Formats: sequence, C-alpha cells, structure tokens
Amino acid sequence: MLVCHPDDHHWFAGTRVLPELRRVWVPVQETVPEPHAAGEADGGEGNGLDTDLDADTDDAGGELPALRIETDRTLPRGLALLDAPDVDSLVARNRELAAELICAADIWVLVTTATRYADAVPWHLLRTAKEYDVTLVTVLDRVPHQVALEVSRHYAALLAAAGLDDVPSFTIPELPESAGGGSGLLPATAVAGLRAWLDQRAQDPAARTVASARTVAGLLASLRSRLPALAAAAAMQHAASVRLLQRVEDAYGRASDRVGREITAGEVLAGDALTHWRGHPHDSTADELLTALTGSLAALLSCAVAAADEDIATCSAGDPAAGTVLAPRDPDGAAGRIGVAVRRWRRCLEEIAEEEVRAAERGAGVDPDRIGALLAVSLLGGRRARGEAGEGLAEALGAQGVLRLRDRGRRLLADCVEHVLDAERDRRAAPLEAFDVTPDHQVDLIAALSVFQRER
Repeated sequence: MLVCHPDDHHWFAGTRVLPELRRVWVPVQETVPEPHAAGEADGGEGNGLDTDLDADTDDAGGELPALRIETDRTLPRGLALLDAPDVDSLVARNRELAAELICAADIWVLVTTATRYADAVPWHLLRTAKEYDVTLVTVLDRVPHQVALEVSRHYAALLAAAGLDDVPSFTIPELPESAGGGSGLLPATAVAGLRAWLDQRAQDPAARTVASARTVAGLLASLRSRLPALAAAAAMQHAASVRLLQRVEDAYGRASDRVGREITAGEVLAGDALTHWRGHPHDSTADELLTALTGSLAALLSCAVAAADEDIATCSAGDPAAGTVLAPRDPDGAAGRIGVAVRRWRRCLEEIAEEEVRAAERGAGVDPDRIGALLAVSLLGGRRARGEAGEGLAEALGAQGVLRLRDRGRRLLADCVEHVLDAERDRRAAPLEAFDVTPDHQVDLIAALSVFQRER
C-alpha cells in the first residue's frame, strides 16, 4: 500500500515509480480522521499487496501483484508512505517484493518490536541501509511500559555497536490498541515524534535534497562491489549453462551411437517383428511385418531417449541448476512423439518403394507393400536378414534398383533417427536455451564498471 497527498497522486499514476506493479486506486479521503487515528496499531507490518491476489500470481499466469494507492489530505505534500511486505515472509515472492519496494524509497523506516528487535533480518536491513548510506529511521513498537527504558537503552546500544548511533529511533509503547482493543488505531501522541520527523523531511527543501542525494550517492557507491559480484555471478551462470547443455548433448550423442549399433546388429528385428518375418509371406502379410518393424523401431528409440534422460539425471545429480532449467522427463509424451515420427518414416518408405516399383522394368506384378516390407527388413534386420531380404528385392527390382532403393531407405532411416533424437534433446534443453545465457552479460557488466570507475 502507498499513501500520499491527493495533489501528489499523479506521481504514482504512471509507470515511472514501481512499474512492475499494477495500480489499485482507493477514492480520495475527503474527511479528516479523528485526532487519535494516527496510524494502524500493527506498526505497519501488513503486506501492502492487494489481498485478493496471491503473491505469486504472476508466476501462475494471472495478473501482476497490485499496489493499492490511497490519498490522504493529512499527509504533507511531497511525502508518500509505502508499506512493504514482511521481509521475513514465508512466501518467497513477498520477500522479493519487499526488497524491491524498500530499495525504491529515499527514507527507510524500519519498524520492529520489543520481542524481535534483535532478530537477524532487521539487522541485515540496517547493515544494508548503512552500506547504501540511505536516510534511515527506526521504530521500536509495542514496548511494554515496565521495560520501556531498559529495552530502549539496549536497542540504542546495539545500534551504536553497529555504527548506527546517529540513526533516529522512536519508541512506541504497548497500548490496548496494539493488542487489538479499541479502534485499532494508535493515538496521535504515540507517533507524534515520528510524524514530526517525517513532516520535517517532507517540508524542508534542504532535508529533501540531502535524503535524495544520499540515496543516489549510496546507490552509486554500492556499484563498486555489486557490479563485480554480478559479473562473477554471470560468469558462473554461463559456465553452468555450458555445462548442462554439454551434458544433454553428450547423453543424446551416446544414445545416437547406441541406436546406430543396435540397428546395425539387427536388434529391431526381434519379438513380434521376428515372428512376422519368419512367417512372411505365407503366415504374415507385408503390412503386418512392416507394422511390427515400425513398433519395434519406435520402442528402440523410446528406450534410447529414456536412457539418455537417465544419463543426464545421473551426471547432474547434486547440481542444483539442473532441476530448475532443464525440461522434466516425459516418457509418455516422448513415446507419442516418437510413434508419430516413425509412422511418418514408414509412409515415406512405402512411397519410395512404390516409386521404384513403377520405375523398374520388371515392376509389373510386383507388390509395392511387399517391397516396402523387404526394404524395412534389409535396413533394420541385421546382416543375415539383410541378405535374405536383399535376394527378394533383387528378384523383383534388379540389382541397380535394389542399390538405389537401399540408398534412399538408409537416408530416410538416418533422417528419422536423427530427427527423433534431436527433437527430444532440444526439448530437454529448450528452457535453458531460452535464458539466452552468453558471455556477453559478464563482458557488459565489466565494461560498465570500467566506465563507472572512470567517470567517478
């Protein structure tokens, strides 16, 4: 949520400020709140997101998170209060959004409580604020009266030990409103000091200039350490990308070699395919034989893809990048895609068989389906079956026709195998390649750092 004076609403209507958040406008408050209604009793620990949206709706394909904008005439012009999500939220998107919103502000108001002021998260923010040299103010909220002095002194000592003793700090006692009683709003007197401090920063031109100048200077100074860190991260990212892509390439390369060896050895002519071949042509038709061979080839390719995927998983075990940037294994989908590709190969094989039969001098009376089946056996059945099928082809088409047909068939088979394995390899690597991770990112960051250091 962002609250500003009505005259300042135009600053936040467009995408100049926080462009990644869509706007949800709340009507202008025309009535002046009661004097006691100075602020919410929760100390500003709400999440600032539209409550109708999940923090990660943008990841799920829905609308982007919304910034709810309200206007209030009791705020001075030039001051906008931005309530960020909890920096220690259990929702990762909330934590990321909190960091984005905090970094967009010129003044950081860190609100913590008497029970949590020593936690690690607020102190990480305080150290970050010191690193960026931003204008900082802290609020110690919900402090029981009986320990207010003791807690305030201890908190001040911690700030001093961290080199932040010059940071303004305000203490808000624990009141019935804080516990959920009454109106739920703190009395104006409880936050009078903080409000006066913020009003002074908004209305004093010198204070405004100092705050904005510190923000810019701190941001630029932080680039000296952040840019080298980003360049190193970019280099690591590129190395991880190259490493993962090489694993995918190697795994599918080994799968291709294995398929080639098994086809040469006649592994496809097994099971039903072998039974139909032995029964052909008396007990098995050419169509049945070719269908069995097609199914056996598809099964061989499916096993090769599964083995390649298992190879990738084994090589990538323990690599955190692999599970997030490589497409998941999809054995059922792969089987379907491979089946389509192999059936397409069969149709092409039958077409070239028909063409050779028509072109052959002795083609009259030759069954193109039988020629297609014999060609498939000669390509997939290994040495022995190749010889037997070759005799039948030579008898029907002649020696020259057989050589020509086998050459075309080998090219078709090689193209089919290559297409199947390349398509599955590309599918696994597609999410990673979509990131477009190149060495240019590191080079650009180093060049930007060089220019920055020279200009500074």
